[in-house]
Amino acid sequence: MGMFFLIILIIIVVIVVGCISGYNGLVRGRNTVEEAFSTMDVYLKKRFDLIPNLVESVKAYAAHEKDTLQAVVAARGQIQSAGTAAERMNAENELTGTLRSLFAVAEGYPDLKANQNFMDLQNQLKKVEEDIANARKYYNGSVKAYNNKCQTFPSSIIASMFHFEPRTMFEVSREEERENVKVEF
Repeated sequence: MGMFFLIILIIIVVIVVGCISGYNGLVRGRNTVEEAFSTMDVYLKKRFDLIPNLVESVKAYAAHEKDTLQAVVAARGQIQSAGTAAERMNAENELTGTLRSLFAVAEGYPDLKANQNFMDLQNQLKKVEEDIANARKYYNGSVKAYNNKCQTFPSSIIASMFHFEPRTMFEVSREEERENVKVEF
């Protein structure tokens, strides 16, 4: 009889340790996703802060390109008003598209392309865009690992019990954004 209780006790301990381990793994995964989003957010903020300087540089040379400049400013404003992570991701994708338009406008102004301030801003933006791309990869990798934990057995049971929800990957929303960005002239 004592051996039976010992076996039952061992089984219960194994189940409890497995549940604790699964829960802790989900918490670590969720925290990694949040950290990855914050990392990406830092680079997006850097880009966000560069935009007014870039717009001012272009304004001086391309005053009649008012619609393009207003679109960039409006896209930047959408980021500020975004409430959820998904809205923020969509607004960031919109900003990427408007920046492409801004650089397309700049191509038509040789004096602007030769302006040192504009070139410095452009190089800074290029570096930030590379950092954003790397941060998006890290974020998406973290989301993938976390979502796998949320959706695979047996951790999916723990995830559903404790309301761990899968996260959304950062995806390109428009077809033209799937093309290479040409920042250099």
